[in-house]
Amino acid sequence: MIGYLARRLLALIPVALGVATLTFAIIHLVPGDPVIAMLGETAAPADIEGMRHQLGLDRPIVEQYIDYLGGLAVGDLGESISYRRPVSRIIAERYPATIELAAAGMLVALLIAFPLGIIAGSRPGGVGDIAAMGFAILGISVPHIYLGPLLMILFSLDLRWLPLTGRGGFSHLVLPAITLGTALAAIIARMLRQSLIGVRESDYMRTAISKGLSERAALIRHGLKNALTSVITIVGLQMGALLSGTLITEMIFSWPGLGRLLISAIGARDYPTVEGCVLAFALTYVVVNLATDLIYALVDPRVRVS
Repeated sequence: MIGYLARRLLALIPVALGVATLTFAIIHLVPGDPVIAMLGETAAPADIEGMRHQLGLDRPIVEQYIDYLGGLAVGDLGESISYRRPVSRIIAERYPATIELAAAGMLVALLIAFPLGIIAGSRPGGVGDIAAMGFAILGISVPHIYLGPLLMILFSLDLRWLPLTGRGGFSHLVLPAITLGTALAAIIARMLRQSLIGVRESDYMRTAISKGLSERAALIRHGLKNALTSVITIVGLQMGALLSGTLITEMIFSWPGLGRLLISAIGARDYPTVEGCVLAFALTYVVVNLATDLIYALVDPRVRVS
């Protein structure tokens, strides 16, 4: 297991290098000038050239790329063009807000998905199944960009139960977490339903029922654990979608996280901040997938990580 962990951690190096190179190339190919974005189009040419020289943007692109990789090798993500502060420090300030939102979204997804999936999987074709899957289809069909404003209008503007935007206490987290977690809940519920339907036909389920357990009790006590393996896999894979979903959700609710920082940095052509944010998202996704593989092996002893 230790060797496996070491190999997976070493695999982070080429992933980080690939993401850094791709992001560097794309952001420099996108039309726009960060200096003009800062100074405005009416700025004097001498001021523009002076600022470009000060930021090192007048150097050859290969030289900038080598300096960028050299900084990454020692953990230096450069200095933000917009904020004039180290990118690593800005990301460290914003990253907890994004993790908080993603974790809350995942919690909402699991709290909704498990009851729905169990109800649907225990009686396929029944009223509960039809109602649960109807909700799942509704959850998938409504994108974040519509669901978020609808929740804001209902619970913040009309009922005045919850804050409209910003980050504060628990009340500020409710609407963004529901917006982020609803679509994922629908996906997990459908996967759990299919897994439970599959294990219903297993021999060990027939044995458990023949010993006197009700079908639902046997399904929850013996079938649910085996059905979890596929659910854990889909949860790990969907974590990337959850992180990308924070981009939209943070913009809708003015949530001061990494996604909002990335969007504003793209608009300002803040190259170092964009590169740092994308790298942070990519490494988070890889680490989550590594954790998923380890949990998968713990839940299913038949799996051998080798």
